[in-house]
Amino acid sequence: MSETVLSIRNLSISFQTASGMVNAIRGVDLELRKGETVAIVGESGSGKSVTVKAIMRILSSNGQINAGSILFHYEEKGKRVTQDLLKLSQKEMRSQINGRRIAMVFQDPMTSLNPTMTIGNQIMESMIIHLKKSRAEAHERALELLHLVGICDPEKRMKCYPHQLSGGMRQRVVIAIMLACDPEVLICDEPTTALDVTIQAKILELIKTIQAKTGISVIYITHDLGVVAKVADYVTVMYAGKMIERGTVEEIFYDPRHPYTWGLLSSMPDMGSPNEKLYTIPGSPPNLLHPITGDAFAPRNVHALNIDFKLEPPMFKVTDTHYAATWLLHENAPKIEMSETLKARMDHVAKEAESEWGEKQSYELLI
Repeated sequence: MSETVLSIRNLSISFQTASGMVNAIRGVDLELRKGETVAIVGESGSGKSVTVKAIMRILSSNGQINAGSILFHYEEKGKRVTQDLLKLSQKEMRSQINGRRIAMVFQDPMTSLNPTMTIGNQIMESMIIHLKKSRAEAHERALELLHLVGICDPEKRMKCYPHQLSGGMRQRVVIAIMLACDPEVLICDEPTTALDVTIQAKILELIKTIQAKTGISVIYITHDLGVVAKVADYVTVMYAGKMIERGTVEEIFYDPRHPYTWGLLSSMPDMGSPNEKLYTIPGSPPNLLHPITGDAFAPRNVHALNIDFKLEPPMFKVTDTHYAATWLLHENAPKIEMSETLKARMDHVAKEAESEWGEKQSYELLI
């Protein structure tokens, strides 16, 4: 088993709003190991982006971290160092961690690029500041990075401004900037949402190819389970600010145990499904302005037990790598399985995912 690079323990975050205090993150645990990809999935508002922004310490001004730790393990001059990122000052984060050891790719590349600077200067900037490289050394490395991310004629593109590039090329440039200082961790917050499906596939393959070459660890934030099947080693499912199921990508796709995960997988659009109607999870996520009693998913769960409305379920162990927070896994709970309609859709989704994995293993991106 690879060594741990990042450990989040019991993270709790709230936001002060005009309506009151929103408890957005309620005791999150996450572990990332060297060279692996962890995908965090869930509906909009489940807390995915807030969790990774806490890692980078870029929460909005009305946010506050109430409890927990974010332990980052890395090599420094031949020694293994452990830092609690929550105990570092903003200045220390900017100078020691952000961009240098942990980098983040955002959803819209135009918000990450400076429209007044050339592409070359933006890639070179972090190397000159963090790595103390000369402009000549940074220029040479920038050309290598543009070639690595699949941009043709990198010498010419170095002189371009962001508005002169397509959306896919801008996202490749952002990835090149993030890789400039050889970070240990790359966080991708829905980096392909604003791109068409053809470019999306190329960006996903690009990230996997770079990961194979560099050994970088990746956290992938997405609500698209098709993307998860392509990129992830492990999957964490979030709901209402908590991690409610985690396991390997095979365990989550082939043997999901939480009713919310059943709903997520079943609501994927599927042209080959025998069911004409698209499944939707009933109800809406809870209002995190108010305290939650019991299981946050209970009001939407058709299989909810009486205890779900009274006590929050712990993480029950399914295998050494698979855990789910649902009372249905308790030894005294009634044996309930997903409906036949959902199971039929799940079986088809699993076959589609298996097909994707086969294609992924046989396909090489030429860059």
